[in-house]
Amino acid sequence: MGLRFYIVDVFSSCKYAGNQLAVVRNASELSSHEMQQIAQEMNYSETTFILSDQEINGGYDVRIFTPKREVPFAGHPSLGTAFVIQKEIIKKPVDTVFLNLKIGQIPVTLSYKEEKPDILWMRQKRPDFGRIYSPEEITSVLGLQIRDIDKRFPVQEVSTGIPFIIVSLKTLAALKKTRIEKDKYFELIKDTDAKAILVFCPETYHKGNHLSVRVFADYYGVPEDPATGSANGCLAGYLVEYKYFNKNYVDIRVEQGYEIDRPSLLYLKAEKVDDEILVFVGGNAVMVAVGELV
Repeated sequence: MGLRFYIVDVFSSCKYAGNQLAVVRNASELSSHEMQQIAQEMNYSETTFILSDQEINGGYDVRIFTPKREVPFAGHPSLGTAFVIQKEIIKKPVDTVFLNLKIGQIPVTLSYKEEKPDILWMRQKRPDFGRIYSPEEITSVLGLQIRDIDKRFPVQEVSTGIPFIIVSLKTLAALKKTRIEKDKYFELIKDTDAKAILVFCPETYHKGNHLSVRVFADYYGVPEDPATGSANGCLAGYLVEYKYFNKNYVDIRVEQGYEIDRPSLLYLKAEKVDDEILVFVGGNAVMVAVGELV
């Protein structure tokens, strides 16, 4: 094949942390089946394919695959792919990289330190709020007890492109002991729009962070994700909708991945303006390796 690919750590707190991403370049001649096979071989939570180095309709055509299926949108693949496009294709500082995804065109804005990309920001779609679950429906799936759930806030499906079930927990101890009961999980998601679960709590491993998060997505072939931009975008909308911090906006740091030794750091900004919630997810990206598909 002779196609160049890049390994990038996204939402990394340091090198060899965060969420790994493989980005394949000039992939227009690959079939969907070949892309899926490559994603399985890479076996990261997602692999992205930049179809061409040329802009089309003001952006770069990109497809995203998990090890099991193609998805219309995902957070860390969007940021990591924009990072590769700026660094390897455009090769000069730009304010915004536009990605043409299945869900539509997504802008990724970049800030810089000494002409090197620093924090990448992505505005997500307006959050949609769906089904509400009783605590009893979710605790058995997560191996928790009712007392672990913060019942001031609903267990609810939220989507900014991909829906997630958002679960508010009281303590870091509850977060640490969360375990997916697979039979109960797959039984639950048979009748749900959301196929993945985000749990969060206000206690953190490190001072300066505001929330600690875990994300479980067995349906997509990812038992636990070290950093999930799409899920945290849903969380940002949820926090504003229910005034988790007693405000109509959030500007916070979220940690994820500590339980699986891939410490990650995500930046969330969201604000409710009239009836619309604006959501932005940000993070760092680090180039780890460059290779070639043969």
